[in-house]
Amino acid sequence: MEENIICNCMSVSEHEIVHAIEKQDAVTLQDIEDITGAMSGCGSCTEEVEDILQRELEK
Repeated sequence: MEENIICNCMSVSEHEIVHAIEKQDAVTLQDIEDITGAMSGCGSCTEEVEDILQRELEK
């Protein structure tokens, strides 16, 4: 199964972001950046990470 890479700079997958939200209590973009490193490169993935965060928090 191919992973959906969200942050190319830091090679962070959607699965890793969801895991940070579900299992490591990430509730903000800063939490996700601190846990996964996503958004800490060029930042172009921020909107997509935010969409994933909102989707997962609404569950």
